[in-house]
Amino acid sequence: MKASFHPDYEIPLPEGHPFPMRKFSALRDILLAEGLLAPTDLMTPDEIGWEDLKLVHDDSYLDALRDGTLGRDAVRRLGLPWSPALVRRSRLAVHGTTLAAWQALEDGHAANLAGGTHHACPTHGEGFCVLNDVGVAIRILQREEEIERALIIDLDVHQGNGNALAFATDPSVFTFSMHGARNFPLRKPKSDLDVELDDHTGDVAYLELLERHLPTAIERARPDLVFLLSGVDVVVGDRYGRLAMTRDGLRRREVLVQGLLRRRGLPTALLLSGGYAETPQLTADLHAESHRAARRLESSAAAIG
Repeated sequence: MKASFHPDYEIPLPEGHPFPMRKFSALRDILLAEGLLAPTDLMTPDEIGWEDLKLVHDDSYLDALRDGTLGRDAVRRLGLPWSPALVRRSRLAVHGTTLAAWQALEDGHAANLAGGTHHACPTHGEGFCVLNDVGVAIRILQREEEIERALIIDLDVHQGNGNALAFATDPSVFTFSMHGARNFPLRKPKSDLDVELDDHTGDVAYLELLERHLPTAIERARPDLVFLLSGVDVVVGDRYGRLAMTRDGLRRREVLVQGLLRRRGLPTALLLSGGYAETPQLTADLHAESHRAARRLESSAAAIG
């Protein structure tokens, strides 16, 4: 499976900043060390064009982001200090997701070792999300007539409010979000299908709900392409998660979802979204479970074939 990665996915942040910026290179290193990716599998993105970003984001937001004129409240809402490097890394990540989407259409599966920035709204960024990578990728593929319909499966513990807003009136894009009912964001715009979870939800309840609702989302979406936002902040001990899933439950989630998508023959782009474990290394290792699940499913399919 090919995957997008760029060294500039990582930028310096102030000491003590809560965002685990070093998880991106750590994930790449884990996947290479375990043979889940070969160096030749890595795709190098460029900075996405500003005109492409206008497919989702307002001109005024993009102008302020480019020029460094975001107001203090906007920067606080974003949760990341503005810098030219932040703008560059955000544009790189959007193109990384676009590359992964193109590759998924060709190969069936591909990944971005970043992305899933689902809190980025048309008019602003928030919650560590600067630009909406999934939204832009979908609009580019629709513009090029590569797809008509898309499904976003958002399994981050936080609701995908940016995606919900971006596609609120568009029946060609189905948004499915399974998230903590009392977690960020405080105001949750309606997705096409929201599944809300109580604090401390564990493996059994989580997986039962997912198994019940995911087929409905697929059937209603009728997608040509799926974006899977495999947030790992559902795992117990995450600083911002408030759920009680185990690593084994996370593994089972990934096999359940990816297995169903493979059986349906649905091209899928795998994205990271959130994760705030004790260290960036642990966060990256949890993100790697998505790729380990993909390899197990590939191996099973090859053995049967």
